[in-house]
Amino acid sequence: MSDTIEKIKCLIIGSGPAGYTAAIYAARANMYPVLYQGMQPGGQLTTTNEVENWPGNPEGITGPEMMVQLQAQAQRFGTDVRDGWATKVDFSGGVHKVWINGTKELHCETVIISTGASAKYLGLPSEQHYLKMGGGVSACAICDGFFYRNQEVVIVGAGDSACEEAHYLSKLCKKVTMLVRGEKFRASKIMEARVRKTENITILMNHDTVEVLGDEQVVTGVKALNKTTNEEFEIPVTGFFVAIGHKPNTDIFKDFLSLDETGYIINVVGTAKTNVEGVFVSGDAADHVYRQAITAAGTGCMAALDAERYLAAKE
Repeated sequence: MSDTIEKIKCLIIGSGPAGYTAAIYAARANMYPVLYQGMQPGGQLTTTNEVENWPGNPEGITGPEMMVQLQAQAQRFGTDVRDGWATKVDFSGGVHKVWINGTKELHCETVIISTGASAKYLGLPSEQHYLKMGGGVSACAICDGFFYRNQEVVIVGAGDSACEEAHYLSKLCKKVTMLVRGEKFRASKIMEARVRKTENITILMNHDTVEVLGDEQVVTGVKALNKTTNEEFEIPVTGFFVAIGHKPNTDIFKDFLSLDETGYIINVVGTAKTNVEGVFVSGDAADHVYRQAITAAGTGCMAALDAERYLAAKE
């Protein structure tokens, strides 16, 4: 068995902005990082057509192109980037054990978790089609709202995040139609009051999305169902935003790391440290507030620096 075990100084799990930034810093610090890309190499940004809020790209950049550049920069300094994903961990002993693809066993001095979070979608075939096309479906108003200036959009959701994103969109868009699937908001009263007071937000309670309409390339409308009257009708829009939550990709860590009630890894405030020495977290696996590429990259830097200091203290 020991012949199949690989010893690694710094393992990075995940390949979004957090993972690649951690890799850049770790490689430059001679930590010889090994990065496994996970099931979605490049993370959520690979589904984003245009990124215009990443500093240093005045003309904007596509999400996939940005990830290619970050990977190339990490590899330039010696990061070993590999296909595969972590399927099991054991952080109970002095050695941090991680299994890749259910078979390969790694023994790691440090582990940086950058597994991110996955946006929840309704699961409609039409929704997924236009999401993949980059033609009008989004789960991040702050990321993509800019592209819908002076246009009309629909947003689905009933919680604080949905209200916050609807209010954000109202400052950019001509009209925002909010589809609330139940008979009441799940948001706090103050957030509900904010959207109700906003003139260009129309709130439709007890409504479902039946289909996202379009010309196969871009969104042109949404077919909705009034569950009270059982009436179906169309809303002409160019954007469809989904704000029904995110699920952090942290299930394999739950037996060893402290998680909050929704599954986000709890870090020591002001650091990337977890409750297990030598295990660090960065990006959306711990961040349920900002969820931006730039903040993920910042915590990737923090995780690599914390890991470097941890190793230095052991010498």
